[in-house]
Amino acid sequence: MSHTLAHLNSTDQKRQQLKQAMQQCRQRTLTLFKGINYDTFCRQAHPEFSPVGWHLGHIAYTEALWLLKHSAIKPRQFSKFGHLFIADGIPKAERQKLPTLAEIQVYLDTIRTQVLDYLEIADLNQQERLWRWLIQHESQHSETIAFVLELLKVQDSAAIQCLPSTQHLSDMIEIPAGYFEMGDDSIEALDNERLVHKVYLDTYSIDRYPTTCGQYQEFINAGGYQNPEWWSDAGWQWQQQAQVTQPLYWHNAIADHPVSGVSWYEAQAYAQFVGKRLPTEAEWEKAASWDATHECRYTYPWGNTALDPRKCNHDCAIAQTTSVNSYPNGQSTYGCYDMLGNVWEWTASLFQGYSGFTHYPYIGYSQVYFDEQHYVLRGGSWATRPWALRCSFRNWYHPYIRQIFAGFRCAK
Repeated sequence: MSHTLAHLNSTDQKRQQLKQAMQQCRQRTLTLFKGINYDTFCRQAHPEFSPVGWHLGHIAYTEALWLLKHSAIKPRQFSKFGHLFIADGIPKAERQKLPTLAEIQVYLDTIRTQVLDYLEIADLNQQERLWRWLIQHESQHSETIAFVLELLKVQDSAAIQCLPSTQHLSDMIEIPAGYFEMGDDSIEALDNERLVHKVYLDTYSIDRYPTTCGQYQEFINAGGYQNPEWWSDAGWQWQQQAQVTQPLYWHNAIADHPVSGVSWYEAQAYAQFVGKRLPTEAEWEKAASWDATHECRYTYPWGNTALDPRKCNHDCAIAQTTSVNSYPNGQSTYGCYDMLGNVWEWTASLFQGYSGFTHYPYIGYSQVYFDEQHYVLRGGSWATRPWALRCSFRNWYHPYIRQIFAGFRCAK
């Protein structure tokens, strides 16, 4: 086969692959809106997060902006939606007067039809990274929609007691000193995951499992929320204002499931309470992705074979947390469980660019958050879509945010 023909075949395969991923991703996004009423569609569950209907419109707006306006150089359509769905347009509190789901669906479908037409002729040598970024962009907004819907459900839930687990799920794994490779240079990798670089870490220990609800109940029982001894100064100041007494998603707490809906401050206080600390993101990533025997890093804790539902709890397949030891096939080479899926895990690290960082596709995607005010979370949750799930993937939030599906594991 000639070189040109082989290249054409591989480009056609890429087009097909991208089309399939976009269609699967969209189908999963729309599934979240089944049976939703207009009030839920438009309601703001929390000042930090837009209504779910806004996220849906923003997905269409972003796809049109990057693929139709910037790449295909087509005139803007649905101009009435432009100001409403742009990320830095109107304040979040003013995003509650929205078109109906049916109207936004017409917007999504019209844009998508043109996008798929353009995919047939797009120069993927130049643009493949952009298309893959957009699939991940939709995946991230799809997860935001999932936790905003959960937030709306739990706002009236009462305090409950979580019974301690009979299972002993508290052992730690020692990770020997040495270099490992951190980051990802693949075509899917987002700007903040690049470039791959070597990092040396001294010997440390990390929990085999994320902190469970049963373990966290002990912190609650010991008056952890009332005792400044365990909290950082900033954390205690936050707690004095927030006056929280349990994790946000405590209404369905099960002893051997990971704790979910805690801020960085709560995670840090618990770690202090048990005489440990939060892992740095480098410690987390080494424990998740590094194979010391073969001296190589993996995309997933178990290797480079694709994600599947037997390896971790993700993609809204179960739509809630699972026991932290449910996925023995998904453990890392060091023996850590649940490094992907179930709950995001707070780390001790502030969000910063790696050496050689170059923003993509715009400064506002990652770079504006290198402000010493956002902490890194790793690992994804039960609502994370497969396109945004890998060991190198970095999420970031302010330390007071507890609305996402976030837990943690400790290190020493």
